[in-house]
Amino acid sequence: MKTSTEHYFKHALILAGITIGYNVIEGVLSTFFGFADETIALFGFGIDSFVEVISGVGIFHMIMRIKAHGVLNRDLFEKRALKVTAVAFFILAAFLAISSVYKLFIGAVPESTLWGIIISSISLLTMGFLIYFKMKVGKILDSEAILADARCTATCLYLSAILLLSSGLFYFFQISWTDSVGALGLAIFSFKEGKEAWEKSNSRYLFTQI
Repeated sequence: MKTSTEHYFKHALILAGITIGYNVIEGVLSTFFGFADETIALFGFGIDSFVEVISGVGIFHMIMRIKAHGVLNRDLFEKRALKVTAVAFFILAAFLAISSVYKLFIGAVPESTLWGIIISSISLLTMGFLIYFKMKVGKILDSEAILADARCTATCLYLSAILLLSSGLFYFFQISWTDSVGALGLAIFSFKEGKEAWEKSNSRYLFTQI
């Protein structure tokens, strides 16, 4: 039983590592093409990916801790990672809200949203894959920590859907305001993620290992 448990915790660590690595690549590509094509939604999506990297590092550390020590309160590293993540999400939400309203006011539109469609489509598939296997491993280990991580990944799925919708509407129908409205949608989710991260950082929530 112990060997089986260790086997699935290795799977959980691999999934956490994939999440971090993918978000780094996604962040680089999204910010680069978002800036080049002047699409605030894609650029903001890329910044969100970098914030998710900070969160992912905290998750990776948390899984290692649970695997090694079982039931423990959040340690100082995790609390700091959550606070940094929360502040970063709040800043991102403010940036996206202000930028999108400004772009709506001046009537600015992106040069293209093709990369937004490509990146968000790949992200939807990747996040779906990660959610499925994180949920599977979390249920096998009866670990609320890993299941909670899967639910956090689901938020990335929603963000990808917002980006795909806003990018697709502009690319195929040339609806001028979709990029800015998409960025506003990302701002709302970013604020929500920041609020949840801040609340978690102030809690003494216990996670359980078999």
